[in-house]
Amino acid sequence: MKKEEIVATLKEHYSRDIRKELIKSILRDEKNMTEQDKATIYQTINQIFSFVLQQSGWKMGSSSTEWDVMPLEVMKEAFPKITTTQWYAEQILLTKQTIEIELKD
Repeated sequence: MKKEEIVATLKEHYSRDIRKELIKSILRDEKNMTEQDKATIYQTINQIFSFVLQQSGWKMGSSSTEWDVMPLEVMKEAFPKITTTQWYAEQILLTKQTIEIELKD
């Protein structure tokens, strides 16, 4: 699926209010979460992100120049303010760490 199609599908299945409330809920819960809480707090957004990865046919690039950030762009477009969550920051950090590991190898 193309980026626009995935965004449209997410918007079709999750109303604007639901998408907005999901991010508000994550932001509220992140303030007091422990490492053990992460699985519960991020369960829904991780399921949605897995759908995005699957629909985009995402695969880890063999080098940093081939890294595909489209799934994160889809999430930014479909979910208002997701970039303000720790979940999003962790996805970016994970990406950077993976790229650094590949550069060292």
